[in-house]
Amino acid sequence: MESVKAVVFACGTEEYAVPVEQAISIEKLEQVTPIPHLPNYLLGFTRIRGELVPVLDFERILYNRSSNTATARIIVLNTDVVNYGLLVTEAREILDFDESVLQQLGLVNYSKTRYFTAVANLENRMITYVDPKILVNSLEGIREIIDYLHKMLENEKENVEA
Repeated sequence: MESVKAVVFACGTEEYAVPVEQAISIEKLEQVTPIPHLPNYLLGFTRIRGELVPVLDFERILYNRSSNTATARIIVLNTDVVNYGLLVTEAREILDFDESVLQQLGLVNYSKTRYFTAVANLENRMITYVDPKILVNSLEGIREIIDYLHKMLENEKENVEA
């Protein structure tokens, strides 16, 4: 049987998971530079290992409240669109799921939650599986933010070369 390796994290009182192959690192929430007039789900930008990364607050996306607490962590995710940090209430563990416990979700058809691709129905817990690429692409205003990020990176590169 095939297994799926995932990073499990908490947001609010629920558990979620992202594919471990897309998780670059898990970091403490440190200095985030806010940028005015950005959507409320975007805390701002931070530098992680020299790379400028937008930080998205997952609890704000889901419940419209912040997960900015002492246990909060940033899971840095890699997608072909952009690398970004996902602020979560707590990073918990890396789990191997048997594909048999992953059930496809009817919520995939609901336009606001397409990024929930499955639920791991375990004996004593349920973990919602999140697709990082679908998540970032589903956010309103994200294209402009990614364009802004690319411009900042180009300017930074030019300043280094000058």
